Formats: sequence, structure tokens, C-alpha cells
Amino acid sequence: MSSSRSQNRQARSSKRRRRTAADAAAATGDPSPWESLHEDLLGLIAWRVLAGDDDLLDYVRFRAVCPHWRSSTACPRGRGIVDRRFHPRRWMLLPEGHGLYPGHGKLRGFVRFFNLSTGAFVRVHLPLFRDHCVLDSVDGILLLQRDHDTAIRLLHPFTGDILDFPPLETLRRYVSSKLVGDKWNYLRRIGAASINVSADQVVSLMMWSPGMVQVAFATSGEQQWRASSWYFKQIFSPLAFQGKMYMVRHHLTYGEPEILQIDPPQLEGTEFWLPPPTLIAKCPANTANTSGSRFSYHLVECDSEVLVIALSTGIHRKISVYRLADFMLGRRTLRVTCIGGNALFIGKRNLCVSSKAFPTVVGDTIVFHHYQQGYLARYHLSSGTLLPASDGTIAEYAIPSPCSIIYHIYTCCFREQWNKGHIRFQGLLTINWRVKRKWRSGA
Repeated sequence: MSSSRSQNRQARSSKRRRRTAADAAAATGDPSPWESLHEDLLGLIAWRVLAGDDDLLDYVRFRAVCPHWRSSTACPRGRGIVDRRFHPRRWMLLPEGHGLYPGHGKLRGFVRFFNLSTGAFVRVHLPLFRDHCVLDSVDGILLLQRDHDTAIRLLHPFTGDILDFPPLETLRRYVSSKLVGDKWNYLRRIGAASINVSADQVVSLMMWSPGMVQVAFATSGEQQWRASSWYFKQIFSPLAFQGKMYMVRHHLTYGEPEILQIDPPQLEGTEFWLPPPTLIAKCPANTANTSGSRFSYHLVECDSEVLVIALSTGIHRKISVYRLADFMLGRRTLRVTCIGGNALFIGKRNLCVSSKAFPTVVGDTIVFHHYQQGYLARYHLSSGTLLPASDGTIAEYAIPSPCSIIYHIYTCCFREQWNKGHIRFQGLLTINWRVKRKWRSGA
């Protein structure tokens, strides 16, 4: 008891000293040294906070220190999309499971996001999901479709900024005529989207879906989508990175798969046009190994660079990781065995996740669905071992609930389930919208 009283007296004494110091500073008119930092220095520190993959919310906390810091730094609201520095790059919408899609009545207008690098979670009130559905996430910016007119919109989830793009309806004519059934089933199934912001803050958007053999593009405020003048056939979804698209072109016969780069729309006179893909690198020759399996190549962003993952077919999987920068220099034998403690999740969209933020995620591994063995596997790059990524079986797609965060993350790789609040391997692989099917068919 005496020890507790002594601690309470010390705490009260410390508070009195702090109040006395603050009162003295106020009486003399001397501001706190932190509050008197020069505006130029504050601006420099603020941009350092935003540099690289630092969290946008760290910048928000920085501005909340005091009124002087807030007034001396740029406010993200109003420029959250048109200024790339304010993009919430490592934030991803969390699939809730149990069919709780964004806009579901039980969520009362709230949506949760989590950070792939820090593991932080935030809950945001976004009532516009009453008549919008989310199709994709680009640099943390949500790609939405408005129900009644199919307008495509970009939403910054933390600042509330919105940019409008043409209705998706204007792209129906570009869906391949060889495909049968409802064209919306192909068109809304966005395979990749890329945002580019020019020096004068003109925002352009590129999109590709498996139902198209062209890339669609438009700038904000336009009334119609346009399509590239060139055609291509793509097996795996392209990677959106720094306003560009990167894709791997696999050949039907054995040979060297090629990596192509699609630059953002270019302005020529008063019209925008889309440059054709540029060959930037070649992968190792795709010849069959002793077991008869071949390699498929996948692209993923990791720590601000592009990695190339070579994944073999067959039961005995072999995986290799390379840097795209090495391929571009002709160094195609330099393998990467350490990816900074990150884990790469491979699906229709590939993600890089920090193992430091999520204790159940093992670092320097590749997480993928082993179709032959029927489980979610992790491949350790340095040891070459292949083990289950999480407890529980996915036989008959009936993993236990509640499930590991690993399944929530893996679900983010599959837009057709991620945007409906379902968890991959909990029930059917293909989930249809329970509401507003007329406007969301195919999404």
C-alpha cells in the first residue's frame, strides 16, 4: 500500500511540474521548440514521411501534432487521387467473410481495411456502397462501379476523394464476339487496372478484363472508354506498377516467355492514345524438365520493385524468384532467395505481405494453391521446403471458421470473392451477387 501511495504522489508531482512549465512558457510567450519549427523544415519532414512505402496514416498523424504543423503541410483531402504521394499504397479492403460485402446492412455503412506492411486495421464509414460495388483496388484506391448507370469511379477510402470515369456500358462493344453468354460476365471481371497521374494532375486509367483482347483507357471526366489499336492475348493478369502495366507473354510452344510493358496513355495534339506494348525482357527458356513439367511466370511488386516468379507444374513443385531489373540486363540466372522477410501470395492478383506484421505468415516464402495436393501451400525460397501455409484442410472447400488471416489475405488475390465478403475455400469458388444482380452480374 505504501508503494502504491508513493507512486501516486510521484505521478501527481510530475503532472504539477508539467503544468508549471507550460504555464511559464505561456506567461513568457515562448512557444514549444517543436511548435516553432520552420515551415520549410516541416515540409521536408512531411515528404520524408510520405516517401517510399510509408503509411499515409503516419502523415495524417504527423499533421495532427499541433495547429502549426497542420497549417504548414499539405492536406491530403481534395488531392488524395491527383497526387500520387497520397495514395494509400499498401492498404487493402478486408474481406469480412459470411457474405458481408461492402454495403451490407449488417455493416451499417462501415468497411474495414488492413495494411499489408504494418498489419494495422482501420474502420471507415463509406455509405456510398449502398449503390456501388467495388471491382478492384489500385495503389489502395478503390475502383467502383455505380449501379444504375455503370459509371466507373475512383475512390480514396481515407480522404473521400472521388474521380468519375465513363460508364462501363461504353466498353461492351469491345468484348470479343467469340465469347458466348452475357457480355457483362466478362467485362466486369477486371483482371488489372492502372492509374497514372501526369505532372499537371490529369488522371488516366487503364483497364483489362479477360473478355477483351484490347486494353481500355480513359481520362477523368470523359464520356466514353476507348480501346487500344493493337490486340493481345493474355493468360495471367497483368501487373499494375507505377502507372504502367507489365505482362508475361507465354508461347504455346517451348521457348522464352517475354515480359512486355504498357506505358500510360500519351497525349498527341488534343487526343490521347495508347502506345503498343514494349518488349523489355525475356525469361529463361521454358523447356520441359526431367519430370515433364513446365514453368509459368508471374509478376508481383515487392518493396518498390518487380519480381518474377517461376512456378513449375506437376506434383513436385519448384519455384524460383528473379528480379525484373536483372532480366532487363540479361542476367537471367541470378535467383533471389531472400525477399526481406516478406511472403508472396500468388493468385489472379499477386500480393506482397510482411511477415513482421502478421505472425502466422512465414517470411521469404511463396504462398499458392497446390491444385494437385489440394491445399494452400508455402514454399520456402532458401530451403526449398513445401509445407501447408495454414492449419485446416480445403478439401471440398470447407475450411473451418473463424479462419486464419492467411485465408483473408489469399482471398484478396481473387476479386470475384474478395469484393463480396467471402473467404476463398469457404464454400463455392464462384459466388454470385445476392443483391442487384442486374447491375453487378460478372463482377
